[in-house]
Amino acid sequence: MSSIGAQAGAATSDDERADVELRLPADSAYASVLRTTTAGLAARLDFPIDDIEDLRIAVGEASAMVLPEARPDSDLVCRFYMNPGELTVRIGVEVDHEVVPDEDSFAWQVLTTLASGAVAENSGGVYAISVTMESGLPGAGI
Repeated sequence: MSSIGAQAGAATSDDERADVELRLPADSAYASVLRTTTAGLAARLDFPIDDIEDLRIAVGEASAMVLPEARPDSDLVCRFYMNPGELTVRIGVEVDHEVVPDEDSFAWQVLTTLASGAVAENSGGVYAISVTMESGLPGAGI
């Protein structure tokens, strides 16, 4: 397994059960569904509006990075891990080749600037990016 990380962030494994899992066609037309779901879950965790918007943008950038790598007719699988004051979104697609994110790309720079942490991994035929956002409000939680 290869992985690249930026900033602090909780990487999640496929073995850890997600609090919410969303499966969509691997098509950019469905990115808005992912961003809206992310915003709703962050609001449930009492994130401030600025953090919610930053997370929506970061998740949009992460999906824009993984979608072009997806195998034809595969799914975009999004797993949400919710903890008091923290939301991690793992966005993955099935791939048939090794993928290394371009850390100099605009998308990666935006992603790592807005999120508390970001990790890219390529393992078992899945390319995934995990984005973690920690709430700016003390005591925010479920």
